Amino acid sequence: MLDAAVALGVPTKYGQNLVVNPIAESKIEWNSLDDNGKSWFKTSFDLPLSNREGIGDVSQNLNQILLQAQKQNPDFLNNNDGFSIQTNLDFPRDWGLGSSSTLINNIAQWAKVDAFELLQKTMGGSGYDIACAQNDTPILYQLKDDKPSVQLADFQPIFRDQLYFIYLNKKQRSHKEVSRYQTIKKGIENAVKTVSEITDLVVKSSNLDDFELLIREHEKLLASILQMPTIQELQFKDYFGQTKSLGAWGGDFILVTGNEDTPKYFHKKGFETLLLYDEMVLDYTISQ
Repeated sequence: MLDAAVALGVPTKYGQNLVVNPIAESKIEWNSLDDNGKSWFKTSFDLPLSNREGIGDVSQNLNQILLQAQKQNPDFLNNNDGFSIQTNLDFPRDWGLGSSSTLINNIAQWAKVDAFELLQKTMGGSGYDIACAQNDTPILYQLKDDKPSVQLADFQPIFRDQLYFIYLNKKQRSHKEVSRYQTIKKGIENAVKTVSEITDLVVKSSNLDDFELLIREHEKLLASILQMPTIQELQFKDYFGQTKSLGAWGGDFILVTGNEDTPKYFHKKGFETLLLYDEMVLDYTISQ
């Protein structure tokens, strides 16, 4: 995606919201809750905002996001009116379903600024996660001349009951993998074209065999570019279905094809979090 390949995204049932309430004090009181309603991060900022150093990674990152939003919209947080902010996750923090990108998108909505620009000026990345956060149907995402292009995609696989999402028991640091990719990529023009073609064919897949062939081809291609073994080669050589890494390779979730024996296989390997496609993916209707 960073080099203009077309990617498919599907909406998840899980997400994050941001609740803003005014308070009498001239400050921002921030509280982030996990999926159990337990606070995992608290901080406060005096208003007007200032560039605060040495306040801890999470607080400093949040401070920079708010300052950048203010740069994009000078009317944002400019009159010293205070706010109590609460974010609410409805999935475990370590799942890697886009807690950072949904935060960027939610702050952008609050500040009335462009979420893609806010991302680029703060955390960086392709913008794919922002596009996913802004849509509740499948999308095709591409960077065209470094600008995001989003199209709705009618992806409704008839073999969805044979698709599963497996959590690999570790959260991947996406920005670290992006940096690594940027240092090792070379001669990828043809690969970008091939990936886009695979994405188009995946959307059109009418049977599981074709779908498995396509994701296997995608895995091999990415493995050669990233100079890494596929997750199937690394951990699931004896698995009877096909596995597909998602997002930054090596962590978070994988997509797998399978049957009623799939849960037993992965549970035996120590992977307890397994979701059917319809348990993870939001129901949607494509408008004609």
